Amino acid sequence: MSLTELLRHVGIFGGAVIVSLALLSIFSVGMIIEKHRRFSTASRESENFKPEFKKFLHGGEVKDLLEAGRLHPNSYVAQVISAGMIEYDGVAQSGGDPAASLELVTSALRDSISETLIQLKRGLGFLATIGSTAPFVGLFGTVVGIINAFRSIAATGSGGMSVVSGGIAEALVSTALGIFVAIPAVVAFNTFTGKLETFHVAMNRASSQLVNRLFKIPELKELNVEAAEVKAATVKKEGAYATR
Repeated sequence: MSLTELLRHVGIFGGAVIVSLALLSIFSVGMIIEKHRRFSTASRESENFKPEFKKFLHGGEVKDLLEAGRLHPNSYVAQVISAGMIEYDGVAQSGGDPAASLELVTSALRDSISETLIQLKRGLGFLATIGSTAPFVGLFGTVVGIINAFRSIAATGSGGMSVVSGGIAEALVSTALGIFVAIPAVVAFNTFTGKLETFHVAMNRASSQLVNRLFKIPELKELNVEAAEVKAATVKKEGAYATR
């Protein structure tokens, strides 16, 4: 029996289950395509933003980094770094001590990471729901199909293929379609979740590098200056002793 012949024997209730699964499949594929495009764009723009960020870490200008962030609005790294730099620059513009804004910048970075992750996770719950419920919807259709097959046997008093074909068709098609809908959704959800973990690590690393650049490097410079002064004084004293 071909697939077309199976579908012809599907009852009303079985048809409703099959249509529901087909709609879930369409929504799932649409969500997968949308998330794939969103993640690909975010990854590409983040890679393009990283050279500008590295330039800033090695002594670049704040305005250049902010401009690079505006040019890459879909970059998850740029969003986080821009939030921290805007907070840092705002303290400087208001006449405050930028070095004392560590807590404000850290809080801005943490909040930006959380907001960015929420944006990137949007829609993944829908995929997880489809992946976990589609097999049960198909199983529900399977049970209904088997029940219809036994009802047909009871009504006719025989168990020929023509009697049970409608119920068997509902059961087979519902089971296969439920699995067909669930597998891509589960695979996509796991794939996107893995990418989110990678994005999260990248944002945390960039945040730490930014904090080190803004608040720890100046301290290291001061220590280097003090060390140089001590070394110069020591050399001067040694020179004086040698002259004597």
